[in-house]
Amino acid sequence: MALTFHKHTFSRRKMLDFLSQLEEHSSDSSLTFYIPPRPNHIKITKSLRELSMPAETRPEISGIIDHSHTGGVIFWSDEAIYVVLSPFPITEESIFEGYSTQPLQSLLTKDYLIGIVLVRLEAYAVGLCRGEIIVSSKVGTGNIHGRHKKGGSSAHRFERHRDKQIEYFFTRVCQRAREHLEPHEESLDYLVYGGARTTIRELQKQCNFLGKLNTPTLPSLLDIPKPCQSVLKTALNRVWSSKVLEIREEE
Repeated sequence: MALTFHKHTFSRRKMLDFLSQLEEHSSDSSLTFYIPPRPNHIKITKSLRELSMPAETRPEISGIIDHSHTGGVIFWSDEAIYVVLSPFPITEESIFEGYSTQPLQSLLTKDYLIGIVLVRLEAYAVGLCRGEIIVSSKVGTGNIHGRHKKGGSSAHRFERHRDKQIEYFFTRVCQRAREHLEPHEESLDYLVYGGARTTIRELQKQCNFLGKLNTPTLPSLLDIPKPCQSVLKTALNRVWSSKVLEIREEE
C-alpha cells in the first residue's frame, strides 16, 4: 500500500457541497481537528501522533498547517485524510468525534464585507464586496514610464519624473480606496491586497488611510495580472476558494 496525495481547489459552492457529502460519510472512527493560524508546531505534531495519523503524513500535514495564514481543518478516517485550508481564519482549536463540518460551514456561509485593493504600476482596481458580489468598484490605469537604461544627468531627470508619476498614481489609488472603503471602515471584515509585494508596500507607505487601516488582512494575491474589472472578479472568487489536500492509501 502506498500513500497518494491529491490537491484540490474548490469554490465556495463546491466546498459547501463537499462538506455536505463528507458529513454523510461520518462514522464513529472518524475525527475532525480544527487548528487556528500560527499553531504551536510541537503541540500539533503531538496531536497528530495521538490521533493515530500515519507517520509519513505528519510532516506534510503539519507543514501545510504551519504555513497557512488561516489555519486549517483535518478530517480523518481509515479511508482518507482531508486537510482543508479555509479562506477565512479558524478561530478556535477543537477536536470532534466524527466529521464535524458545522464550524467550517458557518465560516463559508457568512457574507463577509471585504475590501479588495489590486495594484500594479500600470493599473489598479479597488472593490467593496459583500460575499461574492462586488458592491462598488473603480478601476484605472497609470501613465508611468519604464526605467531609463542609460546613465548621465538625463537619466537622473528621467528617474525624478518617473518618481513623480508613481507618486501621483499612488495618490489616485489611495483616493479611490478611501472613496469606496472609508465609509464602511468600521464594518469591514477583511481586506485583501493583490499585485507585486513591493508595489503593495509602497502604496501602504504613501497612503495614510490604508497604512492605518486596522481591518484584518487575508493573504495577498501576488500573482494577479494587470488589474481590471474582470481581474477584480477573479480575485474575489479566489478569496472565497478553499484548498483541500486529500490523502489516501492505494495499492
